[in-house]
Amino acid sequence: MGTRNISWARAVAERLEIRDLGSAGDGVAEHAGEIVHVPFALPGEAILAELGGKRARLLKIERASPDRVEPFCPHFARCGGCVFQHLAENPYVLWKRERVVSALARQGIAAPVAPLVDAHGEGRRRVVLHLRPVEGALRAGFMEPGSHNLVPVERCPITVPALRDASRVAEAFGRLLAGTGKPVDAAVTATDEGLDIELRGSGRPPESIVQRLVNEAQQLDIARLSIHGEVLIERRRPAIAMGRASVVPPPGSFLQATARGEEELAAAVLAAASGARKVVDLFSGVGPFTLRLAERAEVHAVEGQAAMLAALDRAARETSGLRRVTTETRDLFRRPLLPIELDRFDLAVIDPPRQGADAQVRQMILSSLERVIMVSCDPGTFARDAATLTGGGFALESVLPVDQFKWSTHVEIVGVFGRPSARRSKRRPRL
Repeated sequence: MGTRNISWARAVAERLEIRDLGSAGDGVAEHAGEIVHVPFALPGEAILAELGGKRARLLKIERASPDRVEPFCPHFARCGGCVFQHLAENPYVLWKRERVVSALARQGIAAPVAPLVDAHGEGRRRVVLHLRPVEGALRAGFMEPGSHNLVPVERCPITVPALRDASRVAEAFGRLLAGTGKPVDAAVTATDEGLDIELRGSGRPPESIVQRLVNEAQQLDIARLSIHGEVLIERRRPAIAMGRASVVPPPGSFLQATARGEEELAAAVLAAASGARKVVDLFSGVGPFTLRLAERAEVHAVEGQAAMLAALDRAARETSGLRRVTTETRDLFRRPLLPIELDRFDLAVIDPPRQGADAQVRQMILSSLERVIMVSCDPGTFARDAATLTGGGFALESVLPVDQFKWSTHVEIVGVFGRPSARRSKRRPRL
């Protein structure tokens, strides 16, 4: 069983009783008055484990939990990906929803949290494969937890069918770059027009190697091949449908993990945005919310990466029937929209990275905004930012947890905040 980088040379084997699941999905036990975390152990189990400080390595299950099931992937517990294939569906779903409830409770927020939505769909549509030599041959796969040891994976069973050959294709390109002597990674995305591949780590190779990479992309029928963001060949536009629009994301840019996940998040946003006429979409990315919202409202999209906004803008201009879409490149961590700018809109949608959007939400409570929809991928920062909004006069009306990173600890959240006009101060509060 995998665990983090720990020297087990002087580890001691002990019998432990697992009493709970920790935030990382590890079994939690107590030994000699100290809390110990054991990956892949479940509450109620009696286990034999090697201790290494506050973490332990599972050696043997002496009494199994009734919630334990057989993992469906032969690489489970080795590849550093899934955490929960050994846990039955119902306790898994309850645990993941409870992560959101507990995070809000720690901030003193009581809000209605809906049941967890399963948004795995057909599977993950994007995978980052590491290419490393294993026993003399270049292989594609994932790293063991907390190590640099590669676990070769021919086919990841939680990805979409279109990625079934991702490892074979990545290895073909990796062999051409083997002469650089640098470790190479391949980000492979399934698009509507075929595979979109970005190679990373080697730097730009000599022109002779570039031509061989291009020839290989043609031979393998790849839609687009890039290296460190530079497009080497685009045989077809690697488009992703977003509502009526079709977006060609920049190489390696952010996408929601699953198509179903994006649809569920967008549906929740659209439902909560009913009646809005002017919307600002903060941290808009390539437009999964902007382009759908623009079917019914004017939208101003704000994002720190110009290439993402260029893709969004092109998609909006090429799609008939959309309302006006404007874009603004801006670092919202350093330069959040100010109240006077936010006052132009009757709704804000905000989908920040994992670190949340503390600076931006502090400006929101000073604005005249009456409605905010926050999409988050981290319960802790979501709860922190929710506390700022509720402290500024907003009420958290609903919370929807969405599970597109199935069998992991990650959970997406859509929170809807409302602030009645009567509760808005005509004098802006001081922070």
